[in-house]
Amino acid sequence: MSDIKKILDRKVEEVIVQEELEKKLASGKKLRIKLGADPSRPDLHIGHAVVLGILKAFQDMGHQIVFIIGDYTAKIGDPSGKSKTRPILSDAEIKKNAQTYFDQVGKILDVDKTEIRYNSEWFTKKNFADILDLCGKFTVARITERDDFANRLQKGVDVGLHELLYPVMQAYDSVELKADVEVGGTDQRFNMLAGRSLQKRLGQIPQDVITGKLLVGLDGTEKMSKSLGNYIGLTESADSMYGKVMSIPDDLIVNYFELATQCPEEKVEEVKKQLEDGKTNPRDLKAELARKIVTLYHDNKAAIAAEKEFTKIFTQKERPTNIKTHNLPATTYNLVDLLPELELVDSKGEGRRLIEQGAVKIDDKVVKEWDIKIKVKSGTTIQVGKRKFAKVEV
Repeated sequence: MSDIKKILDRKVEEVIVQEELEKKLASGKKLRIKLGADPSRPDLHIGHAVVLGILKAFQDMGHQIVFIIGDYTAKIGDPSGKSKTRPILSDAEIKKNAQTYFDQVGKILDVDKTEIRYNSEWFTKKNFADILDLCGKFTVARITERDDFANRLQKGVDVGLHELLYPVMQAYDSVELKADVEVGGTDQRFNMLAGRSLQKRLGQIPQDVITGKLLVGLDGTEKMSKSLGNYIGLTESADSMYGKVMSIPDDLIVNYFELATQCPEEKVEEVKKQLEDGKTNPRDLKAELARKIVTLYHDNKAAIAAEKEFTKIFTQKERPTNIKTHNLPATTYNLVDLLPELELVDSKGEGRRLIEQGAVKIDDKVVKEWDIKIKVKSGTTIQVGKRKFAKVEV
């Protein structure tokens, strides 16, 4: 237990039930430790790495890690923390996203020692009678106790009947896998406790629950989330990772050193003191943090190169060394249509907003009229914000 105590103290919010987990660990039994992730987006992010780090500690102690890809629960979309019903993904989208998860998980866990499962393995074999039997193990009152459901119902916001099944399905995953422990973010607490309850009702020893601390996203307010776009993906380029870390608010520096790096506790305490005494520029601490995170997912050479590139763009105000080139027909475009075409924004609405804010440049000149038309020519460079560039070739 002493080997894992440091991880539990630093990255864990809560253990349910602490005494039971300690007994399981002391028994010498090889425990089955479960983590699930729905392939709602192709990227896992460094927020997921908090719980993956907890799993890594268990794996290093010889326990069996079971990483479950929720290709079936993704059809619903986890409603945890959501203020509205999530869009249902197609089978093709789910499959495409799931394919990327192996390489990403392998950046932290030893994939050869990890049991990777899909919950479609059992849910595709269920008939309607099975689902009715499973639902009979829960009550509507219990399910709607969830804060997100309760808040939406109170505000008159629709809750889809299929959403009520999500915690039931996640709970059944634990039954199918005979999980001894389930690990997840604090937003997963209700779902994981549902698994504990269902296992007990079906005669299994209930799993213990470990909630990892939530990493705040780049916006400084919401949890890091694929859906909100405020995240750093595990497989992002070194330049992108470095730039995103440098963009975090100063009050997140300690949080990121604690949860997103492997720095010893002494280093985290040192960073706290440096910020408190006011003698150290927070930007210097962010640069150190960015180097450590890039090194963790790439290597030290990539971190040094990313820092040089960042300095070139943001300090020396020069263009990036490598700008992605897009081949386009020689024609006239509406600027608001061109930005998504060049992968600089996710939507026309976002593009229009950024143009009006003066965040868009064409060949280094700010453009504020979203409805202008431009005739593209070879060599034209378009910039959105401080970090996104695209070059056009006709």
